[in-house]
Amino acid sequence: MQQRPVPYRTISATIGMVVLAALLLLLIYDIRRVLVWIVVALFFAVALYPVANFLERRYPRAPRSVATLLVFLGVFLVLAALAAVFAVPLAREATDLAGQLPQLIADARAGRGPVGGLLERTNALEWVQQNQARLSEYGRSLATPALGIAKAAATTVAAVVTIFVLAYLMVLEGPKAVDGALGLLGDSRRAERVRAVGHDCAKTVTGYLSGNLLISVICGVLTYVVLKVLGVPFAGLIALFVAIADLVPLVGATLGAVVAVAAGFLHSVTAGIVVLVFFVLYQQLENHLLQPLILSRTVKLNPLTVLLSILVAVELAGILGALLAIPVAGIIQTIARDVWDHRGGRLKPEPTVGEDRRSAEA
Repeated sequence: MQQRPVPYRTISATIGMVVLAALLLLLIYDIRRVLVWIVVALFFAVALYPVANFLERRYPRAPRSVATLLVFLGVFLVLAALAAVFAVPLAREATDLAGQLPQLIADARAGRGPVGGLLERTNALEWVQQNQARLSEYGRSLATPALGIAKAAATTVAAVVTIFVLAYLMVLEGPKAVDGALGLLGDSRRAERVRAVGHDCAKTVTGYLSGNLLISVICGVLTYVVLKVLGVPFAGLIALFVAIADLVPLVGATLGAVVAVAAGFLHSVTAGIVVLVFFVLYQQLENHLLQPLILSRTVKLNPLTVLLSILVAVELAGILGALLAIPVAGIIQTIARDVWDHRGGRLKPEPTVGEDRRSAEA
């Protein structure tokens, strides 16, 4: 049987699609930083969207722009209050550190104190003295890329401002965008189904963000109490770093624990051992009690799914992937569950939350 030749039109269309796909991938790679900002802003907008809707329903005479502005002003005031609460002790401890730094360096050079004793026992002080010229040259080379540091700082400020503005506009224009997208579906029953699934996805994101923040606050407070009781200096700075690091799943808590344990051993061997035991016990508490108790009420993911999603997301997108892995997995689970129900002929009559399909309105 003789095969018919492939039409030139089909070949041309295939080549064109391949070229367009390559150009699209190249465009995505070039604007990857902006796409990351959009994704982060979208997650913040999803978390704040229900609050703006509540204020709009509570005060129907006020326009949505006022409700959105009040929500973001409230967020700004909360962040400013937290910064003010931490600013005084952090400034005091940073000033103390700056005042003690020359004495700490002198003690380390003389082999005194915890740092000096450690350097003396490991012969690191002798190595530093032998390579002092090389280390000085390396230090001067580190001072040269000041322009790069300034550029990175400016990029960070621009990213924060851009994410804030994008999130504000997403919350403000959210109802119009949602209604316009649902209007393209035509069928009202299908639009209600999509709206219900979107409501479930938004609840997943909001629950994850609030739950993860609560877990980090608990970790930071407990770390501060332990370090303060043991008399470890700069307990506030270390606890704040531990709380921020704990926001990153899988590796954040370990990174914070390493810094806190190192600070404990620098203070005294007893303090280091106590801090190490505390973090070992706290990791078990967080992994087996806090996370299942808090996240299971919102995201409804089993531990194996959480671990696999984090590992895959870290490999694909690094730290940002680790931050977004659990809510994205929850969204995929919500959509897959709805598709399964739809294939079984059971459409959701109302928005629901979680595996037990509790009413979102209740």
